Amino acid sequence: MADLHSTFLGIESPNPFWLASAPPTDKEYNVRRAFEAGWGGGVVWKTLGEAGPPVVNVNGPRYGAIHGGADRRLLGGLNNIELITDRPLEVNLEEITRVKKDYPDRAVIVSLMVPCEEEPWKNILREVELTGADGGVELNFGCPHGMAERGMGSAVGQVPEYIQMVTEWVKKHSSLPCIVKLTPNITNILGPAQAAKAGGADAVSLINTINSITSVNLDMMSPEPMIDGMGTHGGYCGPAVKPIAMNMVAEIARNEKTAGIPISGIGGVTTWRDAAEFMALGAANVQVCTAAMTYGFKVVQEMISGLSQWMDAKGYTSTADFVGMATPKVTDWQHLNLDHVTKAEINQDDCIKCGRCYAACEDTSHQAIDMSEDRVFTVKDDECVACNLCVNVCPVEGCITMRQLAPGEVDERTGMVVPAVDDKRTWLQHPNNPSADPNMCIVRGGQ
Repeated sequence: MADLHSTFLGIESPNPFWLASAPPTDKEYNVRRAFEAGWGGGVVWKTLGEAGPPVVNVNGPRYGAIHGGADRRLLGGLNNIELITDRPLEVNLEEITRVKKDYPDRAVIVSLMVPCEEEPWKNILREVELTGADGGVELNFGCPHGMAERGMGSAVGQVPEYIQMVTEWVKKHSSLPCIVKLTPNITNILGPAQAAKAGGADAVSLINTINSITSVNLDMMSPEPMIDGMGTHGGYCGPAVKPIAMNMVAEIARNEKTAGIPISGIGGVTTWRDAAEFMALGAANVQVCTAAMTYGFKVVQEMISGLSQWMDAKGYTSTADFVGMATPKVTDWQHLNLDHVTKAEINQDDCIKCGRCYAACEDTSHQAIDMSEDRVFTVKDDECVACNLCVNVCPVEGCITMRQLAPGEVDERTGMVVPAVDDKRTWLQHPNNPSADPNMCIVRGGQ
């Protein structure tokens, strides 16, 4: 049976699923329930602020949602305008101490956000160390609303110099492992990741929420969630942000200046497959929030079971076997093989004659699907560019597939003879590239 055990920053976990810093980890009661439900890796306690009067959250709707289908399934995700914990620091610290005492074998990581000054960081780190939360601290440089207006959260995460400076303070004043949580609200994730590494961070976690407005109330003409007739931007999370998060994880994992720094993947992890994909791209573990808020803590049991069964089927004995396996296959567009040719094929036995593939291709793509009078749909190879749109819009899984042309076959659209498998041509060797080295260009018939 597969061993789901994982190690992250020296933290030994029976499985790679952690709860992210969010409402599910806001208090002792929640965390105890989470541990009992099977969140074996640990929890990242909801972000703590400095001592003194706690932050004030709105007393009204804090979440907006994007649903899909008649069943109101949370297809897109949640948009939240909630701030960091609004409970006193001393109360949180007392609860963390009790939880850690009762669960010494579980990791408790404490998320922190204080003003961008050295003394407040020094003070709160000292308080956290006294709780016994030896899992470490996670620096919240990602929150895009409320706290950012106060010079914290994403206001720090968008400035690499600030990330490095604060990380250096944390490493200077604490021996706890330091995880830097990165904001996606930036053009290039590599700058902040490099700054975290330069500052001495032991790991990075990403992504935090994406700045967003999910809906507008057209009766009140106000963004939702709505507070006394007004709305604001919030942080978006859930299944819809997963593609953005995975790209950023992969960028850090494959870049020579950031490769090697441990990554905790966050962003739309709802199933075991989501977790496996993050880990294949380089994340050593994953953090979950929206799925727990949608389905409850026991959703982790399905994740554990599914991941274990998949690993058994693939012959993986531990999570380390596949962490980062997909990273070497992530490349830039210019390095893709331009002589790789595929064509769409429609299985007539599976086709339900709905015509969605025809409508999509005829109206918005390459007019490569023909429809007969009795609604039989066939692919025109001389027009098909293999864009895959028909596969994606077809409601019958597996009905439309892409067949790879073998070496020696002719692409009817271009007239090019598909070259041998090891004879690949990228944009760097293509004669249409004005910047290509003429001595390196490879000319083929048809293009």
